Parts: sequence; structure tokens; C-alpha cells
Amino acid sequence: MAPEQPRFSIVIPVFNSAGVVADTVRCTIAAMEAMGERFEIILVNDGSKDESWKVIAALARDDKRVVAIDLLHNCGQHAANLCGFRQARGAWVVTMDDDLQNPPEEIAKLIAKAEEGHDLVMGEFQQKRHASYRRLGSKLIRKINQRIFGQEPDLVLSNFRLIRRDVVDRICAYRGPYPYVPGLCLMYSRKRANTLVEHRPRKVGQSNYNWQRIFTLVAAILFNYSSFPLRMVAAFGGVISIASFALGLYYLIAGLASHSSVPGWTTLVVLLAFFNGVIMVMLAMLGEYIVRIISQISTSDPYIISTKIGTDD
Repeated sequence: MAPEQPRFSIVIPVFNSAGVVADTVRCTIAAMEAMGERFEIILVNDGSKDESWKVIAALARDDKRVVAIDLLHNCGQHAANLCGFRQARGAWVVTMDDDLQNPPEEIAKLIAKAEEGHDLVMGEFQQKRHASYRRLGSKLIRKINQRIFGQEPDLVLSNFRLIRRDVVDRICAYRGPYPYVPGLCLMYSRKRANTLVEHRPRKVGQSNYNWQRIFTLVAAILFNYSSFPLRMVAAFGGVISIASFALGLYYLIAGLASHSSVPGWTTLVVLLAFFNGVIMVMLAMLGEYIVRIISQISTSDPYIISTKIGTDD
């Protein structure tokens, strides 16, 4: 028999956190019980290489309020969150990390802020416990989000957030292969806010984010949610083509005004400059069409569920 309808669904992507995820779940259960709320916890194992799946599977078997999902491959935190959203039944969805850096008792602050009429509340850390390179990466991503998704300058994004059901439903309708949950939250919410929360040091292991993952995320945002890189290259190509045409015209006039010491040199330079300029313009135009076609036909899910233990299995 399925547990009662929860008011809150807490989605936690899990990756190589066998040593801490059980504590995270226990602390989250204690915090939600202390608030007297109906809840469920959805743990999405994102292709962990340690014993994380065994740990969360046992947690799901012991408590009907816990759901454990095992993805077939490592798909990334955003795909794991999207998977959790589609399994969530609550009127509100909380997302948090699996390493207790987001104290579960701080969920109460997110709820209190949401009750002021917000549909998206994100925890703003009083003091970040991340490495310096990750903070630099966050600043870069912030600038990109402001340009692409219209993020307010004073709004701080984080993985510790509370999202209203209607916003979650809009996010779940996304069918592209590269989900970016913060961007989708910004796209599909209206009343957004921050609230100050605590951010604790990681007790076990190290952060899974590195420069490579940050670069991959930046590329995914730029190339899947914006035509900015393409248009930048197209503009560069336009400048080069104009310069090529001008250079070709210059050598044509120079060749007509004076005799070249190398027969055919002027003709060769003019033709190369002209056709290279034409090719650059054509490539930019083709690229624009390809991006639009890909955006229309990319409907595959970014994850595959291998095993599910919990509500309705």
C-alpha cells in the first residue's frame, strides 16, 4: 500500500556518497518529522561507482517514504534532478545535495519564504564552503544565466531550493537531451526569491565538480539554450567576408592599374578572397538552420531508469 500523499517531495541526486547519504536521509527525515509535514524522499543514484545504490536501496526498503531510483548510466546532476521531479508527488519539491552540506533543518527557512507568495525559493549560503575554483566557475555561470535566462542581478542560484508544483510540471515537460535545471527553473517561474541558509563543510570525500565538469556545463548552457555562440561566429564570419571582399576589390583595382610581376597572381587572390567570404557566409547561415532543426527534433530523455524501489515501484 502506497504511503499517503506527501506535501513535500525531497529530491536528492546521489553520486559516490555511500559514506554519507544514509546520514543525509536520516537527518532529513528527522527535520521533516519535527515540522510535522507529510513528505517523501526521492534518491536518484546517478551511476555511482561505490556502494551508494546498496545503501539507498536498503533505506527505501526500510521506510515507505523513501524512494530509490538507479539510473542505467551516469547522466549528470541535472538529469538526475529531472528524473526525481518526474517521480515526485508533492505539492512542493525540494532539491538538495547528498553530502549534508545543505542542512535539512534549513528546509524550514525555504518553506517560510515560499509562504510569502514565491513559486521558487533558493538558499543563499551565508558562507560558501566550496573550493575557490568552483566559486569562480559559479561566477561565470551566473553571468551566462543573466544573459540567457534573465536571472536578476541580486538573485543567487543554488542546488538547495524549493519549487512549487506548477513550476515543476513545466520543467517535467522539457524533452531535450541536455536539461539544465537552474535555467529551467528561471524560465518557468515568476516569483523568485532567496533566503539565507547555512552551508556546512563536506564531511566525507570531495566535491565531484571540477574544471572539466564546469566547462561541460558552460558549453551545455551556451549551445543548448542560446544561439549566442553561433551568432558570434556568424558575426565574425561576416566581418571576415567583408574584409575578404574589400581585399579582393583592392587587388583587382591594383592589378588593373599596374602590371603584376607574377602573371595570374591578382586573379588568384581575388577569387580566393571572394569565394572564402562567400563560404563563411554560407556556413553561418547553414549553422543557424541546423541549430533550429536540432532544437525541434531533440526529444529523447536524458536518462534511463534501471531499477526503482519505493512508491509503486
